[in-house]
Amino acid sequence: MKLRSLLVILHDLSASALAWALGYWLRFNFDIPPLYESSLLATLVVVVPLQGAIAWGLGLYRGIWRFASLPDLKRIIAAGTAGAVTVPMLLYMLQRMSDVPRSVLVLYPILLILFMGGTRFLYRSWKDGHLLGFRDVTGEPVLVLGAGEAASTLLRELARSRQWHVVGLLDDDPNKRMRLLHGVPVLGPLSEIPAAAGRHAVRHAIMAMPSAAHSVRRHAAKLAAEAGLTLLTVPSFEDLLSGRVAISQMRKVELEDLLGRDRVQLDEQGLLALLAGKVVLVTGAGGSIGSELCRQIAGYSPSLLVFFEISEFAMYRIEQEFAKQFPRVRFACAMGDVRDEARLLEIFAEYRPDIVFHAAAYKHVPLMENQNAWQALRNNVLGTWCVARAAMDHGVGRFVLISTDKAVNPTNVMGASKRLAEMVCQVLSENSGASSTRFVMVRFGNVLGSSGSVIPKFREQIAEGGPVTVTHPEIVRYFMLIPEAAQLVLQAGAMGLGGEIFVLDMGEPIRIVDLARDMIRLSGFSEEDIRIEFTGLRPGEKLYEELLADGETTLPTPHPKLRVARADACYNPEWLAELRVWLELPGLNPAAVKAGLAARIPEYRPSSSLTPDKF
Repeated sequence: MKLRSLLVILHDLSASALAWALGYWLRFNFDIPPLYESSLLATLVVVVPLQGAIAWGLGLYRGIWRFASLPDLKRIIAAGTAGAVTVPMLLYMLQRMSDVPRSVLVLYPILLILFMGGTRFLYRSWKDGHLLGFRDVTGEPVLVLGAGEAASTLLRELARSRQWHVVGLLDDDPNKRMRLLHGVPVLGPLSEIPAAAGRHAVRHAIMAMPSAAHSVRRHAAKLAAEAGLTLLTVPSFEDLLSGRVAISQMRKVELEDLLGRDRVQLDEQGLLALLAGKVVLVTGAGGSIGSELCRQIAGYSPSLLVFFEISEFAMYRIEQEFAKQFPRVRFACAMGDVRDEARLLEIFAEYRPDIVFHAAAYKHVPLMENQNAWQALRNNVLGTWCVARAAMDHGVGRFVLISTDKAVNPTNVMGASKRLAEMVCQVLSENSGASSTRFVMVRFGNVLGSSGSVIPKFREQIAEGGPVTVTHPEIVRYFMLIPEAAQLVLQAGAMGLGGEIFVLDMGEPIRIVDLARDMIRLSGFSEEDIRIEFTGLRPGEKLYEELLADGETTLPTPHPKLRVARADACYNPEWLAELRVWLELPGLNPAAVKAGLAARIPEYRPSSSLTPDKF
């Protein structure tokens, strides 16, 4: 037994003896008659060992005094209560009850709980710097934004670390104004961040409201930046739940913290029925969307996860990640091109997938607009067709196509190619014959942090000292986080009956210039330090994206973030056969590609620009 544990046991035995003796002294106003003095000494040798055995049996010595908390107090109360019951029983069995005043039996458990609990919490208060109500004022002064559960936990953690001295909290809840949380005052609403920072000479603020609306978080970040504060945040709600991090592991606020949305509520039973024990194949598995799909799928215990990828480096990265992070998930790495039908048939015959998520695509709008237009078309349309046909030929139960909002009334080759891919899947779904494959298409907008998105580009430009380039001051886009996008794709895959185009709730569109300003501010700069430069719209780029095309209607689904779009136009197998002939041509120039797309997609309005792509 360790010396510290032995000292704790001796302390509790002494507390038991003192409580029993004090019960006698209080009963007789500190003047115990000689008869009862002998009773006190005779019963003490019974009470103390019994109480020690009760405390040991209730696990009281598994706790740590330094972190004494409510569960420890509950065990102390349980030990005192058990003593109040068992001590009279044992004394009665030993025929010593007649010598013990009844009031002592009442006073003893009360005094014992006070002694055992009080000393523990006094010790913790001393270690935390809160003894006698005085807080330790060492450390960097800081404001905490939020006064809820997260802030409460954070204050306890910060008191132990001594790195920060919290001068006050700010919260918009009027019921919390001028109240104390662990001895720290709630100074006022979030709008008082600049005033509170100046009044207390604070240079840092910690955002401790992980469940607050993102509009509130973004407003708080803006006020903190205007006050010249360095803004930190506690870990996300998901990270805290998973146990991967503690709330004290703070970091700088990132753009994703301000633009993220509410957590997605998934039909867990439906997804388990879809994925558990199944063979799942993901094309483009090394990309930003494909890799996140694989991570999400891994949580539903597939029997085998097949990565299909053309990039050796991307495949290597996801193979290494899964070997380390998901050791219990069986996976296979299949290199190949989605346009290579022979390779696809080989892979499908070997692994017999039950579900296919088709995420492989060329998606960078300017790069695919002119010089690479034909390759974009073949990869996004012919590749989809080849994977879909292989799925049908091998009895795949469900085929999920990852599409984009740029497929709606497209003005660029990338968006038009994805719309054409949707149309191919719709025709295959309507004319599947004996095939049991269900085709589901999912559209969503830009994904924060995905390869080729504006966020990594802005970070790089800010790191280089600027300027940050934005194509147009009014350009807007829909954004969502990669995990949310992947979760909703899985949910749509589980809900789809065949032939639907699911549209994700992308929230409100965001101006790209506002993103640039947020990133500059979060990096600790102003627009005087890092200027924003407008470069003009790029080939095929629209000021805004739509989620539904003309002639389409949406229907609600049981999931609040998913709606179904159905196109009125119906294409027949002859249309599909003619499309295949066109896609098999050896090569077309950009003008011919755009003319062919316009002839096949009524809503396509090609960009007039045929300038060379910039690399």
